[in-house]
Amino acid sequence: MTVHLPEKTPATIFEASVQYKKEGVPLVVIAGKEYGSGSSRDWAAKGPMLLGIQAAIAESYERIHRSNLIGMGILPLQFKVGDTRQSLALTGEEIYSFEGISKDLKPKKDITVQAKDPFGKIKTFTTLLRIDTPEEVEYYRHGGILPYVLRQLLAAN
Repeated sequence: MTVHLPEKTPATIFEASVQYKKEGVPLVVIAGKEYGSGSSRDWAAKGPMLLGIQAAIAESYERIHRSNLIGMGILPLQFKVGDTRQSLALTGEEIYSFEGISKDLKPKKDITVQAKDPFGKIKTFTTLLRIDTPEEVEYYRHGGILPYVLRQLLAAN
């Protein structure tokens, strides 16, 4: 269960994601250490993509899950050492924006995140882009590996 913001209406995660999709609200996962560990691998990234999740900010990632997120077009960001959801006092009710994604995207780049809380207070912090290779940059730019491959096939014909 979760709540739909800003009115905090109780809803299942699926119901809330459908409502956010209708409202055009992209979603962000805020995670702890080894995000994706113990998952069923690619479905652990397909599920969030289908729910409308556009980015994840985690303390660390399970190696294959990080790669699968990119394959689904989800932006993997990692808190800098010493930063956590708790140390930054993030509640999940913030509106997030990211600086440095649309221009000069390159592996392991620092990305500035702004989190605006319901009262209008903005917290700014730096994360590490966990797109680790130039190939992953291309997959992400295309919205995931499937759109990338399809565009390559269309370009070849």
